[in-house]
Amino acid sequence: MNNIEELMKQVPELVAVYGIKILLALVIFFVGKYFSGVAKKVTERLLDNRKVDKTVSSFVANLVWAVVFTFTVIATLGQVGIQTASLVAVLGAAGLAVGLALQGSLSNFAAGVLLVMFRPCRVGDYIEAGGVAGTVDEITIFATRLKSPDNKVITVPNSAIMNGSIVNYSAMENRRLDLTIGVSYDADIRKTKQLLSDILENNDKVLKDPAYTVGLAALADSSVNFAVRPWVKVGDYWPAHFELMEQIKLALDENGIGIPYPQMDVHIKEMPVKE
Repeated sequence: MNNIEELMKQVPELVAVYGIKILLALVIFFVGKYFSGVAKKVTERLLDNRKVDKTVSSFVANLVWAVVFTFTVIATLGQVGIQTASLVAVLGAAGLAVGLALQGSLSNFAAGVLLVMFRPCRVGDYIEAGGVAGTVDEITIFATRLKSPDNKVITVPNSAIMNGSIVNYSAMENRRLDLTIGVSYDADIRKTKQLLSDILENNDKVLKDPAYTVGLAALADSSVNFAVRPWVKVGDYWPAHFELMEQIKLALDENGIGIPYPQMDVHIKEMPVKE
């Protein structure tokens, strides 16, 4: 009972001492967290004003946020009374174990640095990497965020991108459309080829340089296939694709050129029935 009474007498003193420390620690944490966000925005704005590539500015801004937030956590622990020097020593002694445990995260960080240094893709590029495809929205310290054409957000680890093939559809100014147009064997080949060439010649999205290609590609099972390969601007790829397919279908119908479809002949053989 005496111990309990002594403890109750010390409660106000403990609250006065440690309550203030905890309150100041919370203030340091939330203020530091706020300033880490401010530092990220200021860094990104400064780099953007200097015309630094969006990929680099986004990565550096996230790195600045991580550094400021780390110092905030250390200052918060120090205010509470935890010896940060001892904590740093312990973390240093356990660095090997932590490195082995977080080797996936470290590889993602290293991959993120390589992505920023060599820039196989930039923010705004449409890429195919890590088994997914989408427009690069942001490259952070550990992961890259993509937006799919149907507006889904895909987060891919940086190591998954760097350890595989990266197909960048936006890297070059022009792209080639590869269309296969199949017509009937009864169709006039010369007339069909000229008709396809005229469509490409009169389409304002098709580039004259490099020149387009229209050629007989294959004599398939039920159709004569033409390879239609115009060059277009990257931004006109899908609009040109839809527009040309519609124009080709309408032109073939107007000129009586048939487009065959797969057919199957079924032969029924009658078997004799025993009496």
